[in-house]
Amino acid sequence: MMAWTVYLQSLCGGLLIGGAAALFLLLDGRIAGVSGILGSFFSPPGDEAPTNVAFLAGLLLGPLAYALFAGHLPHVDIAAGAGAVILGGLLVGFGTRLGSGCTSGHGVCGLARLSPRSIAAVGVFMLAAIATVFVTHHLLPGRMP
Repeated sequence: MMAWTVYLQSLCGGLLIGGAAALFLLLDGRIAGVSGILGSFFSPPGDEAPTNVAFLAGLLLGPLAYALFAGHLPHVDIAAGAGAVILGGLLVGFGTRLGSGCTSGHGVCGLARLSPRSIAAVGVFMLAAIATVFVTHHLLPGRMP
């Protein structure tokens, strides 16, 4: 695969995510935060339940749509064991509840609305990511590729 293809795929993905978030806000009046929509399944169903099901179905069917255009499913390489993946998922879920939203809600939708809470959350996300990369690449040599 040529290097520019990766950038083109990333650009198209970003445009699709931003466009979907904008349309969701314009047409439904709600923020397209995945954790909030997923979290709604753990409470009594409301008027938004059919929309939430359609939204999550779209997320799950996205790779199949990709396969229709690319001719193959996207390659996913997970270099961690099942235990680490499960623990990571639980920590992400805890963090989204603690932070009142996930990266999609804060990073895509919150920043676009100039939400102070989202600006702070994204700042924390970025600082944590920078610290993680520094520790894994410079303080724990040989631990990460």
